[in-house]
Amino acid sequence: QVQLVESGGGLVQPGGSLRLSCAASGSIFSVNAMGWYRQAPGRQRELVATITSGGMNYAEAVKGRFTISRDNAKNTVSLQMNSLKPEDTAVYYCYAVVRTAGWPTRTSDYWGQGTQVTVSS
Repeated sequence: QVQLVESGGGLVQPGGSLRLSCAASGSIFSVNAMGWYRQAPGRQRELVATITSGGMNYAEAVKGRFTISRDNAKNTVSLQMNSLKPEDTAVYYCYAVVRTAGWPTRTSDYWGQGTQVTVSS
């Protein structure tokens, strides 16, 4: 079993900053991609940023404002969000592609429970 636990959401004024963190734990052999998605009310879940051994990928809406980083030794991923806008308001979900330990090993997608980010004055 693998768990992803997020932290760091909250209420911030436009132009402010927040940092989200996510830790993967459990029966982990290796973690491939990690990233963040978000879902605003009435909208579909959308990609925010992902990070793999090959590099980082950002949604156009957050390029230049958000930075994703990862600690492979700790199986954690973080999202530094600067210059936040009201349209960034959403529930943010951590995501990881994990190969489980043990036998048989399996590679699956895992999601965190979500953390609310609200950008409002």
